[in-house]
Amino acid sequence: MKRIDLNCDLGESFGAWRMGEDAALLALVSSANIACGFHAGDPAIMQHTVALAVAHDVAIGAHVSLPDLQGFGRREMSVSADEVHAMTLYQIGALQAFVRAAGARLAHVKPHGALYNMAARDRTLADAIARAVHAFDPQLRLFGLVGSALIDAGKALGLPVAAEAFADRRYLADGSLQPRREPGAVLDDADLATAQAIGIARDGTVKAANGQPVTLHADTLCLHGDGAHAVSLARQLRTALESAGLRIAAPGAA
Repeated sequence: MKRIDLNCDLGESFGAWRMGEDAALLALVSSANIACGFHAGDPAIMQHTVALAVAHDVAIGAHVSLPDLQGFGRREMSVSADEVHAMTLYQIGALQAFVRAAGARLAHVKPHGALYNMAARDRTLADAIARAVHAFDPQLRLFGLVGSALIDAGKALGLPVAAEAFADRRYLADGSLQPRREPGAVLDDADLATAQAIGIARDGTVKAANGQPVTLHADTLCLHGDGAHAVSLARQLRTALESAGLRIAAPGAA
């Protein structure tokens, strides 16, 4: 049976401020990317989210970011490769403390926001992230955008990788994501997002913004956990994917 991973960015609350419905989403996804304190999350939130992921038997990943709490990690910064390497190691280690204490295993690493986009196109930064992941544990899987420099960097070091696509983002004809600042870049219609997800997962294709079909082979689909209708969309997507004959499972799962 063909399979696809459903991953979601979680643990993005901070202090008294709450974001997302993590418990409900963890019942629907197969991989969780947990914020490590740089763009969101704090020690108590990290510990709680790890416990929820363990209870739902969901693969746990470190969602590493630029140090930008105020901007939610979505603002690009001028950082060196050495800084990116160090901050990646720092965040993986922080989450691993809670994962190990819970008797679980860290499965993957996925950059967040601006760092994700920068590493998708900048091979030097991509290499820095991949080297940090490899230095921490060469069995950790590296998540990155389909066809990106980050996927190439992971493969070059022999890391297992997961090429990621998005159910609710519009694509351009070259297979890249349409910038968020452009109208229509985010698919707010659940039916359109579901149809796009099935096309990617089952057929390996996506319709670009100009209507042109684009080949897109993905191992994992990202669901954003911070939207107002995130849970209902996740539920609809999972039901539709399973009805289309796909098995929902984390990369590398038996």
